[in-house]
Amino acid sequence: QVQLVESGGGLVQAGGSLRLSCAASGRIFNSYVMGWFRQAPGKEREFVAAISASGGSTYYADSVKGRFTISRDRAKNTVYLQMNSLKPEDTAVYSCAAGAPYALRNPAEYPYWGQGTQVTVSS
Repeated sequence: QVQLVESGGGLVQAGGSLRLSCAASGRIFNSYVMGWFRQAPGKEREFVAAISASGGSTYYADSVKGRFTISRDRAKNTVYLQMNSLKPEDTAVYSCAAGAPYALRNPAEYPYWGQGTQVTVSS
């Protein structure tokens, strides 16, 4: 079992930055692909970014590429999402998830989820 707790959300003006953190319990954290997803009101859950278990590979949605950076600290069992140049359309609840080694963009490939943290970008 993996438990995930996100933090770092909040209200920011367009063009600003936020860093989300996702702290994971369990020593097997380092075996999982970690992903960030977001869901805006009335919309489906959307893939944002993922990082391999080793941290050597990262993947991004086209909408955030060049603005967001995913990273992980294996010693701290934590994954981060640095969000720069934020836009109002980035407003959503952001959730981290732990997935199987083959997991990438499909939420169904991630069995463990955090509760989510709200990010609101004002124009």
